[in-house]
Amino acid sequence: MKDPMKMMRQVQQMQEKMNKVQAELEHETVEASSGGGAVRVVVTGSQKVLSVVIDPAAASDTEMLQDLVVAAVNEAMELSKQLAASKMQAVASGLGLPPGLI
Repeated sequence: MKDPMKMMRQVQQMQEKMNKVQAELEHETVEASSGGGAVRVVVTGSQKVLSVVIDPAAASDTEMLQDLVVAAVNEAMELSKQLAASKMQAVASGLGLPPGLI
């Protein structure tokens, strides 16, 4: 049987690294756009929307603008999730955990 204290230390190290990554993700951003740049959205690595920039020319068609905002936000959120997943995977691989566990 493995040393329980060693296992506890490994769990604590993993928690510390995960906390560090989560803190880093608060400050990292991704940007997505739609409508050829008519709508731009910036999101943190922790899925918080920081800004939405709309080209005034796109404001004339409300229905299209709504669709563009939704598309840009969804893309930015997906990019943010991918960023977070890659950072967390790096933590897991550094501890010898199998891919996809975190």
